[in-house]
Amino acid sequence: MYEHESRPDLRQKKYIQMTTMPVEKLVTKLALPTIASMLVTALYNMADTYFVSSVGSGSDGTNAIAAVSLAFSVMAIIQAFGFFIGQGSANYISRALGGQDTEKASEMAATGLFCALVVGLVITLVGELLLEQIAWLLGAHDRALLAPATEYLRWIFAAAPVMTCSFCLNNQLRFQGNAVYAMIGVVSGALLNVGLDPLLIHRFGMGVEGASVATCISQSVGFCILLGGTFRGDNLRIHPRRIRINRENLSQIARGGLPSLLRQGFNSVSVMVLNLAAGQVGAAMPHMGEAAVIAAFGLVSKIMTVANFVAIGMGQGYQPVCGFNYGAGLYRRVKNAFWFLVKASFVWCALVTLAGELGAKQILGLFSDTEEKVRLLSEQILRLQCATFLVNCWVMPANMTQQTIGWSKSASILAAARQGMFLIPLVLVLPRFFGLTGIKLCQPISDLLTLFLAIPLQVAVLRHFRQAEAARLQEVQP
Repeated sequence: MYEHESRPDLRQKKYIQMTTMPVEKLVTKLALPTIASMLVTALYNMADTYFVSSVGSGSDGTNAIAAVSLAFSVMAIIQAFGFFIGQGSANYISRALGGQDTEKASEMAATGLFCALVVGLVITLVGELLLEQIAWLLGAHDRALLAPATEYLRWIFAAAPVMTCSFCLNNQLRFQGNAVYAMIGVVSGALLNVGLDPLLIHRFGMGVEGASVATCISQSVGFCILLGGTFRGDNLRIHPRRIRINRENLSQIARGGLPSLLRQGFNSVSVMVLNLAAGQVGAAMPHMGEAAVIAAFGLVSKIMTVANFVAIGMGQGYQPVCGFNYGAGLYRRVKNAFWFLVKASFVWCALVTLAGELGAKQILGLFSDTEEKVRLLSEQILRLQCATFLVNCWVMPANMTQQTIGWSKSASILAAARQGMFLIPLVLVLPRFFGLTGIKLCQPISDLLTLFLAIPLQVAVLRHFRQAEAARLQEVQP
């Protein structure tokens, strides 16, 4: 008998909670720990940039920020594969638990984690062998920028296996309705990273490399905590004997995780393309320079990540509710939970827009060691991106719904839309005609185009819920 089979009372209690508690209360309950973990992670990213910016004054600090900004796309790629496998397996797990098929859910949990480990090891091998070439491709063409970029990337690639496994476990725990366990692992690693940053960067004089080593250590500790969480409460136990590498399981992971891979993958590519375009525009402006423009977009990216993480945290509290109830055939509950998420997201997105438009100068002023020209450009970029942030109150809930219920095609299209279908082509075109103004407008325009695509795609999903609920009611009527 497997360990998960010895806890039917705990499992049944969780099923009843997920399918009967008012969705507003349930989504809020699951979202709060997720938002907390996302916020801590986002603040860690901000702190990482803050400590790196103090590596040197003037151009040295700017080069350090630019190096971390370039490496951010690699971390996004690692996250993309971790979320691809994690979301793919977790979406299936939530639907299986909603249908009370614990056996298949447990099998998928072990299989997903094994796949994440293998992918992480491959990333480490490729990254370490092609370290300088990758840094150059990311935009580190100047020797002063190449050196700190390779220093930072070396340890990020070393940590790839634990990072992919951590992202996988985080998703699996959340989709089981146990966001607290996921939060503990993420928050512990992030807080440790913030503590290690100043110690390694300044006390031990490791500079940019110290920030990367801190990330490697904290990610490893976070993974151990997440893995330990799988052996507590009613969580599915992870055991090697449950691994099943077969066509069905790999297909379920691929279908469920493809939207995440496209979203994160195109995000990584778009960051690379954006950095390259920013560098080219900056190089053509002697008063700015290549590193200054890259650093400005990097700073704004870090700030907007904080805002996005809260919105994503709300959605991640909704996903297990969506998956459980969809698997149980409770379509009205799924629809009600969706509309609650839209309303809550609208409030948050509106607050972010006001804060960005009215307080951009104060927000950027937190990075006191940054060059004046970088801060001024960052203020302009931040205001433009906040102007269209409100679209996320529809786009994000729509994409999460489609992915969680297994509508892989529409979810993949929407996931690839902002970064892949719109942003990358705009970055390749607009700066050629409008220079710096063109590159600043690319992301706001992409937001609006994505909204226009998301509306009809999600309307079709809502129609499906209505029809499925009507069919279900007809089946239960005598």
